[in-house]
Amino acid sequence: MAALLNRQATFNYFIENKFEAGLQLVGTEVKSLREGKASFNDAYCLVEGGEIWIQSLHIAPYSHGTHSNHDPIRTRKLLLQKREIKKIESQLKEKGFTLIPLKIFFAANGFAKIEIGLAKGKKQADKRESLKKKQADREMKKDQYED
Repeated sequence: MAALLNRQATFNYFIENKFEAGLQLVGTEVKSLREGKASFNDAYCLVEGGEIWIQSLHIAPYSHGTHSNHDPIRTRKLLLQKREIKKIESQLKEKGFTLIPLKIFFAANGFAKIEIGLAKGKKQADKRESLKKKQADREMKKDQYED
């Protein structure tokens, strides 16, 4: 299974720092993730009581699950070391920083991992600049192949 990417993250935010964390999941959530059925729309992370939680991450109910299937939008705990949590917490106190999910993947040992990023929101002009740069890069590649 390939990693599930949050493609909107790099368009809407400047990513300052990246962290890798474990996800505390139930069995049907893991099976659904292996099928690639997750959505990052409006997902974000918060620090509460010395722990980091991810909100609004939609993991679709498992197709072969029973009546005891998981809640698709439940709050999930992220597993990080205390020193990483303190580092993130201190950086989040600065104005304009937020914690967003960047991608979900499975490590070599089979555990689900999530990459989270400490980010600052882009203004509309910055987004336009990103689009122009992307378009210019695309045209340069196109010209390169034509030669």
